Amino acid sequence: MLALLSIVGACGKGTGNDEIIPPDPDEEEPTNVDDFFTNPLLPRGADPWVTQKDGTYYYTYTQGSKLVLYVTKKISELANVTPINAWVPPPGTMYSQNIWAPELHEIDGKWYMYFAADNGSNANHRMYVVENKSSSPVRGSWEFKGKIAVPNDEWAIDGTIMTHKEQLYFLWSGSNRGASPQKIYIAKMTNPWTIEGDRTEIAAPIYDWEKHNGAINEGPQVLINPEGSVFVVYSASSFSSDRYALGLLSLKDGGDPMNPEDWTKHAEPVFSMNAESGAFGPGHNGFFKSPDGTEDWIIYHARNLPDGGNTNYRNARIQKFTWNSDGSPNFGIPVKIGEKIKRPSGE
Repeated sequence: MLALLSIVGACGKGTGNDEIIPPDPDEEEPTNVDDFFTNPLLPRGADPWVTQKDGTYYYTYTQGSKLVLYVTKKISELANVTPINAWVPPPGTMYSQNIWAPELHEIDGKWYMYFAADNGSNANHRMYVVENKSSSPVRGSWEFKGKIAVPNDEWAIDGTIMTHKEQLYFLWSGSNRGASPQKIYIAKMTNPWTIEGDRTEIAAPIYDWEKHNGAINEGPQVLINPEGSVFVVYSASSFSSDRYALGLLSLKDGGDPMNPEDWTKHAEPVFSMNAESGAFGPGHNGFFKSPDGTEDWIIYHARNLPDGGNTNYRNARIQKFTWNSDGSPNFGIPVKIGEKIKRPSGE
């Protein structure tokens, strides 16, 4: 059986090294500035990703030329962390350049980093994975395991994984040589670096809000609610558009992830631009728990400026989210830049 630790439903309850003292219900809510943080966490941080284990957060993002990791007990203090170079690709390969949207996962006691890369030409973007057999992703060494591809080996980015009923799956965004439309696919895996059989398309851009500056569905992220229902949160439209937003897919209870008829796409975005918040093009997200395991949080990138801003300055932001009565996630609206946010519970 595959034992998967990621940020989708299987997150452990880490408490860190500090003693957590419950607040006195008769006392007023703390107002010390140290109890709060503000977004953005970092001035840059396209395609942010967080996973956690034993009270430690591991953060990564699209650095471009290598895989990096930030290690911290307090995700709200990410700006104080010095990144670690986890893996640098050798020159002159098909995966040496344009490393995008890395993700860190632990599977059966080993660590894996999934990423898209090419040889300098976007048309050659494919998904790849490296493996670390150490108990910690910042110890030991990373071994290149290879390309993750289906038989037709088309353009692919934004890969992630899901375990459902003891079966490991790979989800990603793909298209014909990187041209619109970009769709979301799923395939079974025989191990963390090998796809079994062919892919199934589970989402394509069909609504107007998914077609700003390009018809795109990308950045799939698996989210499992407290009742065990499976969702995929994805990004829609081009990342360069202010209208870049998050959409939602729902897997029918008891459904087969490989059957496209068992997936339902919600007709409206679930998280989108808010000019008053200084959140333009919010998207490409991940999920994590608070240190004490009581809160659900989303991490995403956005730009401070409108009209495409400077797409190089997508920055990482986090905020707490809740669940609707039908079991779907409620992300609210992006929190305003500079607005005080209570730190994740347990920090």
